[in-house]
Amino acid sequence: MTRLRFLPLLLCWQLLSLYSKAQMNGSWGDQGNGTYVNPVLPADYSDLDAIRVGDDYYAISSTMQFSPGMVVIHSKDLINWEIIGHVADDLTRISPQLNWDRMNCYGKGIWAGSIRYYKNKFWVYFGTPDDGFFMSTATNPAGPWEPVHQLWNVNGWDDCCSFCDDDGQLYFVATNFAMDPKNKKKYNIHLFKMAPDGKSLIMESDSIIHQSNGSEANKLYKINGIYYHYFSEVKPEGRVIMMERSKNIYGPWEIRQLNHVDQQLDREPNQGGLLQLPTGEWYFFTHHGSGAWEGRPASLLPVHWIDGWPVIGEPGTDTIGRMVWTGVKPISNKSKVSIQSSDEFSTGKLNVQWEWNYQPRADKWSLAARNGFLRLYAFTPIPSNKQGDIILRAGNTLTQRSMRTHANVATVKIDISHMTDGQFGGLTHFSTTSHSLFGIRQENGIRNLVYSINGKDTSGVVIHGKAIWLRSTWDVSGVSHYAFSTDGRSYQPFGGAHQLTWGSYRGDRIGIFNFNTKEDKGYIDVDWFRYDYGK
Repeated sequence: MTRLRFLPLLLCWQLLSLYSKAQMNGSWGDQGNGTYVNPVLPADYSDLDAIRVGDDYYAISSTMQFSPGMVVIHSKDLINWEIIGHVADDLTRISPQLNWDRMNCYGKGIWAGSIRYYKNKFWVYFGTPDDGFFMSTATNPAGPWEPVHQLWNVNGWDDCCSFCDDDGQLYFVATNFAMDPKNKKKYNIHLFKMAPDGKSLIMESDSIIHQSNGSEANKLYKINGIYYHYFSEVKPEGRVIMMERSKNIYGPWEIRQLNHVDQQLDREPNQGGLLQLPTGEWYFFTHHGSGAWEGRPASLLPVHWIDGWPVIGEPGTDTIGRMVWTGVKPISNKSKVSIQSSDEFSTGKLNVQWEWNYQPRADKWSLAARNGFLRLYAFTPIPSNKQGDIILRAGNTLTQRSMRTHANVATVKIDISHMTDGQFGGLTHFSTTSHSLFGIRQENGIRNLVYSINGKDTSGVVIHGKAIWLRSTWDVSGVSHYAFSTDGRSYQPFGGAHQLTWGSYRGDRIGIFNFNTKEDKGYIDVDWFRYDYGK
């Protein structure tokens, strides 16, 4: 049990304001002196769940329409994280709308899920708003994961979690956010038993265990013989963390609020996983629910047990927690890892940070066609009636999360010697609400530098060489500036400033695009992609 320290309310809010400003200045993560600053991951790691297995910590994060889906990250100290894999490598097993030839699931796709370890395997369950619930298992969280299996074909549900009781009985909890025709209410939380293999629900076991305004983000725990049902709900102050507990998994339940939130100051930390360290201390790894241009970043909060309740953050005089922006690292670990960002395309497989926008067209990209290069073959986008949305309908756009740090520099070197008329390829900042494209477009055999912001193009110099270097820089404000080079040494700015944005529940992504508006023809060879965010 963590020792409780009460701070005067005014001091709590002063500290909150101070560390909020520190976050805005780009401070984050491991400070190198035994302390850390939240967020520990200043990028889009939404809908988190986390577990400890031995001395290792694993977490999953939702990925919507990006493929591979449901990213898995790993840490030894809860502060420094690295990507180790993804659960779903083929999104078409979830829905054909997630394929490159449909692309109809912005804001949908893979939503929140849970990761658990029992019966000598890792188990991940997740939901989609239109296609129901899915699951997969693995003996190694880095993969391979079993092909995703549809647990239940249903719509209007989300935020699920599996649970294995002491007797081996499997349970499944989830929210029906749509209107229930029986009780005429939304956000009913249901509890089911599952079959022994965890691949189907026992429907006759269905029981509603809670309903409140916006109640979702479900997790189930059993701690010292007591069942704890974690969820969040919407109160006047915002979306807060709630908990109910009982000696029986079906109730009756006691209920308590675990934290206070302020959307402007702390961005509503409210979805994540409770973690007990080998020392007995507890922490909560969570996303911030209010999205900004970088998405929903991840923070680590202390947990104080008060009268048998896991209060999240720094407890006030009301024994309800508040956001904590800094602290002593919970585990001393000199081996510092970080989220991967660069790729030389020389290993025969894409590095784990990459995620395609939708399931890619497999025959239109290759790491084998030219050794040490990523080849992207151009093909025509899906027709769209919305001007400026061509990148949202162009397949095989390769992306990764943009970091919200004080200095970001992303540079790509591309061989453009095999481009054809109608082709446009280069570097992009990708969001559904505002996107920019910066690269080379070929028309009538001439290759021009082009900067495009939401479909409005600015053409630049003619590029005569075989290679082009493209660069984007940005800081904590999320304002991007592009530059180019024809020799890899001297860079010239081009185009205007572009404010990175949040859209369809996703933060901005930096990526590589390539399409042809006339025909399926031409290709680019990407030599390398190097992204430094001040690790």
